[in-house]
Amino acid sequence: MALLTDCYLPRLGGIEVQTHDLAAQLQARGHEVEVFTATLGERGERHGFVEDVDGVPVHRMAIQLPWQLPVNPFAPPEVRRRLTAGGFDVAHVHMGVVSPFATDLAGVALGLGMPTAITWHCLMERSQPVFRALGHARRWGARGAALSAVSGVAAASVQAVVGRGTEVRVFPNGIDTALWRPPARAPREQGAPVEVVAAMRLAARKRPLAVLEVAARARDLAGGDLPMRLTLFGEGPERSRLERFAERHDMTGWASMPGRVGRDALRERYWDSDVYLTPARLEAFGIAALEARTAGLPVVARLDTGVGDFVVDGVNGLLGADDEALAQGLARLVGDPELRLRIAAHNRDVGPNQDWPSVATLAEDEYRRAGAS
Repeated sequence: MALLTDCYLPRLGGIEVQTHDLAAQLQARGHEVEVFTATLGERGERHGFVEDVDGVPVHRMAIQLPWQLPVNPFAPPEVRRRLTAGGFDVAHVHMGVVSPFATDLAGVALGLGMPTAITWHCLMERSQPVFRALGHARRWGARGAALSAVSGVAAASVQAVVGRGTEVRVFPNGIDTALWRPPARAPREQGAPVEVVAAMRLAARKRPLAVLEVAARARDLAGGDLPMRLTLFGEGPERSRLERFAERHDMTGWASMPGRVGRDALRERYWDSDVYLTPARLEAFGIAALEARTAGLPVVARLDTGVGDFVVDGVNGLLGADDEALAQGLARLVGDPELRLRIAAHNRDVGPNQDWPSVATLAEDEYRRAGAS
């Protein structure tokens, strides 16, 4: 099978990591998997170079562009030749907000008559008029592609573009639950600050400033007396703006931004924290929130995002309609140790449905659905 994606390792992001992990899971189940991407390799590999990445052949169909943009309008003929020569029996296309490479290759796979599954990793809300005008998704569905998206809200946004004639299913991101499941932890000392953590790219789309605003508002709601510390992990262009905000609002004594850390360090920090906060609005899924939930943390998030697929309000965390509701939820969790500990115990004891074996099985179901079409 061929996984077709604009973005792949060594770039780091949701689609990149998930496609890599999906390839590994499918290969472990006995499938032969190859990846086609417009992303340069670690040492600039491009122009169709095939390299081994963790045991999976990766076709680097990239060209040298400014800012290493994962775009190559010249790739389709060569990819068509390789898909034909390689005897691939199914293609899985991974779509982001803007995915010219994946869009081109969806047409290539369908043109070859290959069973084709297409998954959106984004919310279409702002780009629905463009997708409707272009008509790609609607035509793909009409030609028999199995269409899916990573969460219920993401699937609904694709369904609104495709129309009623084609079913859009949910094909979620996956997680290694054993990797993130927390070890036993000694009770926190009485009176110790509640540790609130967030992790994201510090870019405007992810709303990192809202992390600081919601946390500051939560303290205000409690009269400034909440025993709380905030740690925001991540790096990006918004850092200087966040630092200025923290200085102006006297947050530097209880809020820190230590930068980006690796997965292992982040996991251990989650295990030693108490609450996870994410105010993102355009969150098709929320991989970081799923990791935190699997690590046992109550999650505070917006109810109109993909986080709602694995966080039930009052069970795995608290969901709110806007930033004020998030601040109220955070203040409630910090000030109510019984509620916080009850949710944390549930998250530790009951894993999410998005474990990798279940997600890999869903992938195989999608490929069979594409073949039946």
